[in-house]
Amino acid sequence: MTEPTKRGPAKTARENFNGIGMTSLRTRQRLIGRLRDKGIADPVVLAAMAEVPRHIFVDEALSHRAYEDASLPIGYNQTLSQPYIVARMTQLVVSAIRETAASEVSDTVSPRRRKVLEIGTGSGYQTAVLAQCCETVYSVERISGLLAQAQDRFRRLELKNIHCQLADGMLGWPDRRQRFDVIIATAAPGAVPQPLLDQLIEGGTLILPVGEERQHLTTIRRQDGEFVTTRIEEVRFVPLLSGLVGS
Repeated sequence: MTEPTKRGPAKTARENFNGIGMTSLRTRQRLIGRLRDKGIADPVVLAAMAEVPRHIFVDEALSHRAYEDASLPIGYNQTLSQPYIVARMTQLVVSAIRETAASEVSDTVSPRRRKVLEIGTGSGYQTAVLAQCCETVYSVERISGLLAQAQDRFRRLELKNIHCQLADGMLGWPDRRQRFDVIIATAAPGAVPQPLLDQLIEGGTLILPVGEERQHLTTIRRQDGEFVTTRIEEVRFVPLLSGLVGS
């Protein structure tokens, strides 16, 4: 398990992430404009997408394509999701957290820390965007090589509110006692894994693509002991697999 960390700025005194040419801030802002055109309206999400330098999450040979609205390979037969999907899923996370907070009507209890679990760290890009929007992000990855690369990027970006583990995402967070406000999966199971539903708090939401040949981005809210499912839109993700690679 990584050392507990705390959110920090996306630029350090030693390293400049602004980029030049096709990785410049101006190029990044053009991407934000395209996301607005596609319906991403939440200012928290747009600010997070503008803040995180996507070009450091891909191989240097692909950095000139980092701010295209396209998925990119990251090795191990995995991909970095297109920015629109990252923003769309982040917007669903932020909305779900607000909905959970609004349902807690008591003002006599200190606010509970909002915890988000991500299934599939991958390159770490979605994780880094979530870390700009959420108090604490937990993330599991089954491929040790990808996890090591992502952890290095988090250190470079000084993102200190992320906790990572090498684990089977089908089973959720390894400490089964943990419960989360939101769980997000960045790969698609054929059917919803029960352990993920079990780790939701009452009022919590699971956000994930579901399906094999045809996949749908889906939200599942735990409400009064039942699960309310909503299909959002058709998507295409790599499959969610079980087992560890390179452990």
